[in-house]
Amino acid sequence: MSDITPPYPDSYSQAEIQEILQLAIASHHTEDELSRQQLWEIASELDISNAVIQSAERDWLERKAVDRQRRSFDLHRRQKFKQKLTKFAIVNTFLVSLNLIAIGTLSWSLYILLFWGLGIALNGWKAYQSGGEAYEKEFQRWSFQNEVKQTVATVWTKLQKTLQA
Repeated sequence: MSDITPPYPDSYSQAEIQEILQLAIASHHTEDELSRQQLWEIASELDISNAVIQSAERDWLERKAVDRQRRSFDLHRRQKFKQKLTKFAIVNTFLVSLNLIAIGTLSWSLYILLFWGLGIALNGWKAYQSGGEAYEKEFQRWSFQNEVKQTVATVWTKLQKTLQA
C-alpha cells in the first residue's frame, strides 16, 4: 500500500470546517464531554464573539427542549394507540367468541371487526407518523395544552401556599 496524501486545498467551506473541527475535537479529547468553559475557550480561539456563541448555545438548548417535548408527544400518542388497540382486541375477541358460540360461524362480528379494525389501523398509522403538517398542528396543540396545565398547576400551588400562610 502506498502512503498517498491528498493535496490540501487553499480554502474550506463552512460545512467542511465544521466536519474537520468535529473530527479534531472528537479525537483530541478522550472524555465524552467538554466543559462549558472549554466551549467558550474554543469559540474565543476561533475568534467567535461571546454574543454569537451565547446565541448559538441558547438556540441549541431550545432545540434540545423541543426535541425532548417531541419525544414525549410521540410517546403519548403511541401509548394512546396501544390503549385503543388493547380495547379493540378485548372487545372483538369477546364479540367473535359470542358470535361463534351463538351461531357457530362468523357473521355480524366480522363486520364490527373489519370496520373497527380499519379505524385502529388509521390510528396506528397516525400514531407512528412523525412528520407533516397534521403532525405539527397536533404537536402544537398538545404543547399548548401542556403549558396551560403547568400554568394552572403552578397558580394552584401558589394559591394553596398563600391560603395556608
